[in-house]
Amino acid sequence: MKILCVGDAYVTPEMMKNGIEPFMTTQDTLKVLFFGEDNRIDMRDTVKAIESMKRDEIPLPDGLEQEIADAEVLVVHLCPVTKSLLKKATKLKAVLSCRGGVENIDVRVATDMGVIIASNPAHNANAVAEFTIGLIICETRNIARADRSLKKGVWRESFPNTQSSIRELCDMTVGIIGFGSVGRLVAERLDVFGCNIIVHDPYLRESAYDFIKFKLVDKETLLRTSDIITLHARASAPIIGQHEFDIIKQNAYLINTARSVLVDPDALKSALDSGKLMGAAIDVFESEPVIPDFYRKYDNITITNHRGGDTINSYQAAPSFAIQNYLNFLNGGRLRFWVNKKELQPEG
Repeated sequence: MKILCVGDAYVTPEMMKNGIEPFMTTQDTLKVLFFGEDNRIDMRDTVKAIESMKRDEIPLPDGLEQEIADAEVLVVHLCPVTKSLLKKATKLKAVLSCRGGVENIDVRVATDMGVIIASNPAHNANAVAEFTIGLIICETRNIARADRSLKKGVWRESFPNTQSSIRELCDMTVGIIGFGSVGRLVAERLDVFGCNIIVHDPYLRESAYDFIKFKLVDKETLLRTSDIITLHARASAPIIGQHEFDIIKQNAYLINTARSVLVDPDALKSALDSGKLMGAAIDVFESEPVIPDFYRKYDNITITNHRGGDTINSYQAAPSFAIQNYLNFLNGGRLRFWVNKKELQPEG
């Protein structure tokens, strides 16, 4: 089996090689290429274009079209997998993504060709979960605000949440919207703090309920009763807008380390202006690296520059998970995160 990998400035060719080679047999061959700019800063516009579904406008790496002609497995992170590229891949059986999103892959064309697409939304799940908990503590306990004040020579005693009382996590209800790879890890890690955890996820099957020890509630109940709301869903439109802020519990905190589109920024600003929200912690923005001015002006917002999944562990582990997941499938096991399973295995 020929395995073709395309690394980049995030999941490097060396990571690809180190992650794939331990699972190869003597009959397998490996070819590794590099896509995009040499560093993450220069890659910023490329990533934006990919996530805006502009994959067909991005130049492919030299040699990719030639190498894919006899490849059976393609492992990518950000590299575009376009219609024109797929049409040259006459032996291709699977495209394995090292990331959760598949905006860089023409899934429809691959599906028409019978090519399996598997994603990897769990590759940075632990990193994002840890970061989320860090933001929760940072915002509710004023860590960043105290740090900024001390560096300015100010010993600050009063914060936005001082008058309503600064509370410990064990005294609060945390509502998690989205109970996939990240949401589950956030719940498990928050559990040790002793807080009350409730969950909303409309895509959970009822058969999964017996395996979840946290209380599942509808969205409105979660909004009305949670002291802290943390988002871990995927959507193409806001799931927290003016209506949600109208019914959200007074003095709640909102945490978003998932997707910027999940929260309507104008509605968020209004909720902060009205005093409905006690605070917010935001790691993702629509027009990165440019952010709306109000984020910098409000004292009760902690902002970070899309750092949630940025650990060496998450990048290093992605290629090995991708290939292990596929090999397990070839050996009769379950293929996790099979994007086009419904089309290719409708009765599975």
